[in-house]
Formats: sequence, C-alpha cells, structure tokens
Amino acid sequence: MVNGKSGAATPNKGQAWFCTTGLPSDVVVEVDDMTFHLHKFPLMSKSKKLHDLIKEQEANKVQPLEQRQDTQNDDVESEDDEDLVEQEQCHVSLTEFPGGSETFEAAAKFCYGVKIDLTAAKVAPLRCAGEVLEMTEEYSEDNLISKTERYLTNNVLKNIKDSVKALKSCEFISSLSENLGIVDRCIDAISSKASLYDPTLFGWPVNDVVVTSSGGSRKKNMTSSKMRDAWVEDLAQLSSNLFNRVISSMKEKEVNPEVIESCLIHYAKRCFPGISRSNRKPTPSSSMMASEAEQRQLLETIVSNFPTEKSSRSQAATRFLFGLLRTANILNASEACKSAVEKKIGAQLEQATLDDLLIPSYSYLTETLYDVDCIERILGHFLADFDGREIEGDGDQTLGNARSPAIMLVGKLIDGYLSEIASDSNLKPEKFIQLALSLPEEKARLYDDGVYRAVDVYLKAHPWLSEEDREKISGVMDCQKLTLEACTHAAQNERLPLRAVVQVLFFEQLQLRHAIAGTLITADIAASESTRPSVQDEDEGERDGGDGGTGAGREQSTWKEAIRENQVLRLDMDSMRTRVHELERECSSMKRVVQKIDKVGSASPSWRSTITRKFGCKFKTQVCDSHESTVVENRKGRHHTNQR
Repeated sequence: MVNGKSGAATPNKGQAWFCTTGLPSDVVVEVDDMTFHLHKFPLMSKSKKLHDLIKEQEANKVQPLEQRQDTQNDDVESEDDEDLVEQEQCHVSLTEFPGGSETFEAAAKFCYGVKIDLTAAKVAPLRCAGEVLEMTEEYSEDNLISKTERYLTNNVLKNIKDSVKALKSCEFISSLSENLGIVDRCIDAISSKASLYDPTLFGWPVNDVVVTSSGGSRKKNMTSSKMRDAWVEDLAQLSSNLFNRVISSMKEKEVNPEVIESCLIHYAKRCFPGISRSNRKPTPSSSMMASEAEQRQLLETIVSNFPTEKSSRSQAATRFLFGLLRTANILNASEACKSAVEKKIGAQLEQATLDDLLIPSYSYLTETLYDVDCIERILGHFLADFDGREIEGDGDQTLGNARSPAIMLVGKLIDGYLSEIASDSNLKPEKFIQLALSLPEEKARLYDDGVYRAVDVYLKAHPWLSEEDREKISGVMDCQKLTLEACTHAAQNERLPLRAVVQVLFFEQLQLRHAIAGTLITADIAASESTRPSVQDEDEGERDGGDGGTGAGREQSTWKEAIRENQVLRLDMDSMRTRVHELERECSSMKRVVQKIDKVGSASPSWRSTITRKFGCKFKTQVCDSHESTVVENRKGRHHTNQR
C-alpha cells in the first residue's frame, strides 16, 4: 500500500513535501510556498486536471534524449545526467488553490489511496479542491467530489454547529464556494435548525443532542444551553457579510427573536469588547475592525437587525443594550441608530439597574455629568409602550387598579437616578423637575420617600437657589405620601422652604387624625357586637321564667361583666374623642399661622422653634432612606396596630 509522508510537520514557507514510496518523484507541484515531489500515475489516475497538464508538458519537450547526449562532452557527463533527470520531471504550478497547500496535501494523499479524515472545517475546501482538480466520478469511481459531497450532505448539514464551522471555512474560498452553492446550503441549514429551537422548551432538537449509552443508561454529554452557546459563539466568528446573511435567513424563516438576539449579542461582544463593563480587554478577533468608520457601520448593522419584540432575558440583555448605547455615543453613530437602541431599552426598562442608567455625557454641548436627556427619551419610550399595553390588555380595568409591578419598578429606579444626578451642580432645576414629574404619581409611587431624598440632595448641592426655585423643587413630592420617618426628617430639615415644612406637619397631623378616627369606628363596632347577644340572652331568660338555677346565675354574672367592660370602653372612646377635638383645633391654628406667614411674606429666624413651641411638636433627628424596606414595613405595622 502506498503511503504518503510529509518532509515537514507543517507547511511553512520554502518547505518541500516528499512522498516516500521508494521510487524517485517525476512530478513537482508548487502550491503557495510549498513544493510537492510526487509521482505521475497516482495523480493522473484521479485528477483529470493534472492528467492534462502532465500530458501537455510531455508533448512539448523540444529535444529528444539522444540528441542531447551527442552534443555533450565526456568531462561533464555526471552533471548532464542530473540535468536529464530534471528534464524528465514535470513541473506544475497551481496558483490560488482553494485551501492552500494544506488542502492540496490532503487531496494528494487521497490520490495515493491514503485515508483522509474529513471534518466540518475541511470538507468545503476539499470539495472546492476536487472541483479545481476535476476529480469527478466520470473520470474515476468514488472520487474526491462524490466523497466530500456525501459527507457534507449526510453529516455536516444535519448539525447546526458543523454547518457553522463549514461556513466559516468558506471565507477563504468565497468565490468558488459561492459558485458551488456551499455557502447557501450552510446558511439554509443553520437557519432551518435554529427555527426548530424554542427557548421556552427544554432544549434543542433531538438530532442535535449528543447521546452516549453506558450500562443501559443514556445521558447527555452537555446541556442544551452549552450546546446553544457553542454554535452561537462559533457564529460570532464569521465575517460581517456572512453573519448578516445568516441573520437575514433567520428572519425569513421566522426564527425565535430571542435566538436572533442572542446571536447579535455574542457578535457585538466579540467586535466591541467595551460593551461589557466586566470585560474591557480587546480580543484578537476584535482587531479585524481597522477604522472607526467600519466599526460604526458594523454597529449600525447590528442594531438594525435587532428584533423589535420585547426580550424575556432578565437583566443581561438590558445591560447589553445600555452598553451598546454607550458604544454608539462613543462612535458617534447616526441618530436613527441611537433612537432604535433607546426604544429597545424603553420597552424593557423595568429590567434595568441604577448602574445602567448612569450614562456619561459624551457631548461637549452638555454641561451635566450624566446624559439626562437620553434617560428622558428612554423613559418616554417606556411610558408610551406601557400606555399601549394598558389600552390593549387592561382596557376594562379602572384607573384605580392600574398599578402594575413594571411601572412601580421604574418609579423606584427613577427615584434612585434622581438622587444620583441631584448632586450635579450643573443640573438645572427645570430638568430635575421635568424628570421627577414625568411618571404618573398615582401609578408609579406608593410612597414619595425616594422623591424627598432626591429633593434633599438637590437642595444641599444647590444652596444658591432662590426661595421660589426651592419651593418649585420641593413641589415635586407629595407630602401626603411621606412615611413617618420621612416626615420626622423633613420637619427638621432647614434646607426645605417654610411652606413645605408646614405642609409636612399638617399632613402628619391629618394622618394621625384619620388613624384615630379609624380606631374609634372599629371600637364602636366591637362594642355593639359584644352587647347585642347579652340583651338577647336577658330576654330569653325572662321568657323562661327564671328556670335553670345555677345556669341562670352564671349568665347574669356574664352580663354584668360585659356591661362593666362596655363602660370602660366607652370611657376610652370619650377620651379619644376629646383628643380628636384637640387635634382639630391644632389644625385650625396651623391654618391660621400659614395664612399669616403668607401675608407677612417672610418668617423670623426662630420660626421653627415658634411652631414647635406653639403646637408641642417634638421630633428626633433621623435620617430618611427611601430605599430601605423597613419604611414600608413600619407603615404596614403601624396600620395593623391601629386596626386592632
């Protein structure tokens, strides 16, 4: 059996490849920088192209061997013998051979009858090599073209990961692989297999899952998520042209939008490592983008291919979109590209975090540290999308029941964002007020502690504001929706204007009045229910005529005890009513004080001590943090105690 061996481990520049069969080579084939020393018969038996080239060279020999020997001198006979050997060899040069010298080496081994191992990465170049060398079935049975076609059809195109690898190998033989239809077949196989995947189900189709049997049990070698990531990562290694064609084919076959989105995310992360804040190091593959213009064009292409449907991928996809938006700002992408990303983010803003919203200002025209205008646009897209969903899905509900978790999450997110940007000295009051009032108050916030915290930070960072501006800033919070901790802090906050402090005190007293009134109503109901059965039992006792002896005495003792408890409860209720009347008088006095303050126009330096001394309000200094869960829990606990 003929055995082909290489004179070098790898085909480096200037190296030669020899076939050790014991016979001198009579054909020299040059492919790129590699020289192959082969034999005529094996090559001519499989390749019609090499057969024609060798026959043509043999027919064009000018001088017969006998004529050359007559004209030579005896003293140079040995040198002439070497020249004769060189003249007998045929020299063939194959330029731009598909797959280079490595592929020709595999084809040469095939001609010698050596078994070659076909893989997904090698089959496409070998198929093109067989086409160039004309290794058809008509010329020789079981030739290279038929062998590679069978492997491509029966093995590669039935597996999505192998199809991606084969498509990747076509980048270096693009023209020939296009003419042979290999590229289109690989793209069609990838999109067809991807269309069978449903992220809501368990995993990939059965034929894509590698299964092994051991001891009668079957187990998967890898999970479906790992297999999905494997081919998606391979897909991200494609050139932009082939990748765009794959995405277009996926859209035509209506592949699940989450699959398309996952492919785009992996591709963008490879091309723009700065998108992910956790990975800022450039990868070797990311250096393929030579200029900023090419990067901008690629970014706009990726954004244009993003599906319009809302993603169900938790926070990962949303974080990536914010990174994509920052990259678009750095590369100065088109306004249409930025708007598309902002709209995509707005559709899933409830999945974002506060760190995502802190987008730096990249424009010299913007004075603020963070891009507040961008967040306003994103919030506008969210509200428009929320209103649309509310009309379609909740049209039969009343406005009072329209508070959804999504808008509550966004409300908390915007409150935190306001607290972060409030310390920026260049943030205008109008911009702060506009962003704070952009959310529907009755739907987005259960309490206004977050807004109060942002107002407090803003007033602290802007001490030069006029009284009018301070009142406008304080007007964004609803004093009726502050918890007890926030009210306590606000009552002693010297940065708040007088009107805001008086409103806080007034509504705190009003809340206390409502709480006491609710307690009284509950006590009245409990008293009426406890006395009603006693009267009924007394009437029944009179109808029975006093029968029952000891049982009647026990019932009479129970009646007396119930009457005694009712009397004590009535005394407590009378005391509560008295306290309510006192609170009403205090509220009336506070109203008159507010009216006097409005008439005078300014307050004396000791106005806080005057109000405290007049109404007997004593507070402890506490720090209000609207993001602590204890605020809501204390509120609920207090309400539950009052009901009891």
